[in-house]
Amino acid sequence: MLGTEFRTGSPNWIDLGSPDTDAAVAFYGAVFGWRFVSAGPEAGGYGYFQRQGRTVAAVGPLSEEGAASAWMTYFRTDDVDAAVRDVVSAGGTLRAEPVTMGAVSMAQVTDPQGARFALLQSRQGLETASEDNTLVWVELHVGDPQAAIGFYRGLFGWRAEELRAPGMTYQVLSIGEGDQQEGAFGGVAPLQGGREDARWVPYFAVADADAVAVAVADNGGTVLMPAANVPDVGRIAWLADPAGAVFAVLRPDPRQAAA
Repeated sequence: MLGTEFRTGSPNWIDLGSPDTDAAVAFYGAVFGWRFVSAGPEAGGYGYFQRQGRTVAAVGPLSEEGAASAWMTYFRTDDVDAAVRDVVSAGGTLRAEPVTMGAVSMAQVTDPQGARFALLQSRQGLETASEDNTLVWVELHVGDPQAAIGFYRGLFGWRAEELRAPGMTYQVLSIGEGDQQEGAFGGVAPLQGGREDARWVPYFAVADADAVAVAVADNGGTVLMPAANVPDVGRIAWLADPAGAVFAVLRPDPRQAAA
């Protein structure tokens, strides 16, 4: 599962672009118990979601005209400029030029199949993960999973392992260093019958997926897929906040959590 010892290709940050950050803060506070801490008056409304004093995500106003509200996953790179060149040369696109703030550099990019993600060159990142109400997994949904694996392998050196799942072949992703199972952080799944766009979806660990789904509905969100058991994985629900940003929750199978 995901940790906070970030290496090349690790998911090391997530943030939410929202048309109404006050409403987003209220929603995620009600659903996950997160507390909002502003990054300061110069940050243009950007700030951090925290749990027990540790940063678990961030939120800010939408930065691109016409953009839909969505969660953005960032992956660690040791050289943002080189990574951007690799993205473009492999058929992806650059959405926002690299920005450097002190020891941190980042860029917004899109993979060849249209899934948006970001590159982050930093030794820092999320302060906690794989605990209740924190990021535990990231999942890529694309039309051609094998082509996507090839793209990201070239960019980050990721490894993939096939896992037979009900109705599909699922690919578990791991960073390129160390033990493959310990380095697993996400997966790749095919698009479901043309009903969704290519995208990265964050999963948050929860103690009770059914209760979270109820809280989402009670606070103006949408239950896209009711909580259901996935063998050897856990209980999962797909959800959207009131602005339409999609996310999922997972109550891990105790055997997997202990692995």
